[in-house]
Amino acid sequence: MQINAQKNSLLLLITEITTLLICTWIAQTEAKVPALIVFGDSTVDSGNNNVLPTALKANFPPYGRDFMGSGKPTGRFSNGRVATDFYSEMYGLRPFVPAYLDPEYNIEDFAVGVCFASAGTGIDPATAGVLSVIPLWKQVELFEEYQARLAGYLGSEMAKQTISEGVYAISIGTNDFIENYFALATPRFLEFTPESYVEFLISLARDFIIQIYMLGARKIGFTGLSGMGCLPLERNRNPMWGRPCIEEYNKVAKEFNSKLQQMTDELCKALPDLQLRVAHLYDFFSNILQNPSLYGFEDAQYGCCGTGTFELGYLCNEYTPFTCTDASKYVFWDAVHPTEKTSRIVAEFLMNTTFSKFK
Repeated sequence: MQINAQKNSLLLLITEITTLLICTWIAQTEAKVPALIVFGDSTVDSGNNNVLPTALKANFPPYGRDFMGSGKPTGRFSNGRVATDFYSEMYGLRPFVPAYLDPEYNIEDFAVGVCFASAGTGIDPATAGVLSVIPLWKQVELFEEYQARLAGYLGSEMAKQTISEGVYAISIGTNDFIENYFALATPRFLEFTPESYVEFLISLARDFIIQIYMLGARKIGFTGLSGMGCLPLERNRNPMWGRPCIEEYNKVAKEFNSKLQQMTDELCKALPDLQLRVAHLYDFFSNILQNPSLYGFEDAQYGCCGTGTFELGYLCNEYTPFTCTDASKYVFWDAVHPTEKTSRIVAEFLMNTTFSKFK
């Protein structure tokens, strides 16, 4: 009895210490991060495409069926939240980042977090034109508009501080390859080699970083590409037995990440006070795919929705047959995008390695 009581006391003490450490970490983070500002594509789009005349949307079931207990399809290409929602929660802000074009939210909501991302877009302006979504340059224009609205709401000095002390999360680049460059006989494929297209994208990414830097951004995390050749959609296109990953695509992703890091190092030396970091995802996500059971998954090859091989957007709907009942067993939600559980695991990794490192 006495031993059990001592064990219980020890467990209680450990719990209290852990809680204290977590609360302290959150309090410190709250002091440093007044807002999370998001640019990118469908990996982080929280609903901007809902109001666009595009075929690439996710504002219908079963998308969102696990979103914060509401079952609401928000426009996120997930069964629930995406990685940036978890960043926001971990920073002690709100548990999700609203889309800037979502009419349900206003500048009061956007003051602590806002998303300009658009599913289907890329670094290359031509990529956004494929499905008529928001190009990266337009996301910058929306960011400028946001700053003016923020100054009207918070006052110019407080708004300036929010912009300079806020954290910027960028997730973009995959569509430039799988939707644009590697698509059948595109102009970009005829114009560039894979290596020169990577250089072209990095040049555009550099210009984008400089643009938002000139607008006040200082703490910027740019997520590198994962193994896009291992997405269910791409594996399904591979005619080889067993649906292996398309290694040509993965090789390009690695090259992009290497060049992105070089560009990051150069800009950090050239631009005063810039804290630009690459969030390295490739190896971590590859480990999830190779060892899914270590992370509590049962399936890393197929998406939860439908057959899990080609369903995406409108092809993944409430009438799609074979959709799984428990998305937490799957790495992928549809044929391209991760489940909420995967996004949480990725967010925790990138928070620990990148997004909590800003000063």
